Amino acid sequence: MADCTLRRTMGERRIDHPVFAALYDRFVPDRLLFGPHREYLAADLSGRVLDLGAGTGAMIPYVADAGGDDLEYHAVEPDPNMRRRAAATAERSPMQVHLRGDRAESLPYVNDAFDTVLSSLVFCTIGDPDAAIDEVARVLRPGGELRFVEHVRNDGWRARVQDRLNPVWERAAAGCQLNRETVERFVGHDALDVLEIERLRLGLFPATPIVRGRLRRRHD
Repeated sequence: MADCTLRRTMGERRIDHPVFAALYDRFVPDRLLFGPHREYLAADLSGRVLDLGAGTGAMIPYVADAGGDDLEYHAVEPDPNMRRRAAATAERSPMQVHLRGDRAESLPYVNDAFDTVLSSLVFCTIGDPDAAIDEVARVLRPGGELRFVEHVRNDGWRARVQDRLNPVWERAAAGCQLNRETVERFVGHDALDVLEIERLRLGLFPATPIVRGRLRRRHD
């Protein structure tokens, strides 16, 4: 059952991509491509968990299957078209889902609120990724984990092709950026320590490579 709370932030551009949301689940073979990696994100979850950018709710079944009895699952998704689909997925789930319309750059939670934050193909579309990773570090408790699966900027000539394609890709894919250096942002953040990072043999260019990993919030 979904508990949906919506909030608009003054001065921010509205995120609203109805066509992309309608086509996403039909044309992205999420379970075929990303199923094992969503299982990786969901493995042995417990305590308070935040899904950062829930999209159409793809993580919900995995978390419901793998999470412990003490799991409290929260999610944010600023696109109302995606959020409606996530809410429908939540209604079919035995797990209670606290779903909000907030952005990753301005999370409506107190400091140290979560044991785990999940990021699955999210940082490519966030408007201000530096503010978002600061917010992730803020809401994670010391010792808590950021778990992620993200596509990132490639190397060599592939990176240059991504740079050229990015303006067209961004318009077609609801703001998605091909050339984000997301892992560098994670690794370079002074509140996070790397537990593991793995480059995957997965996906199709130009939205490659795909990287997954875990980072831990440092104790102050």
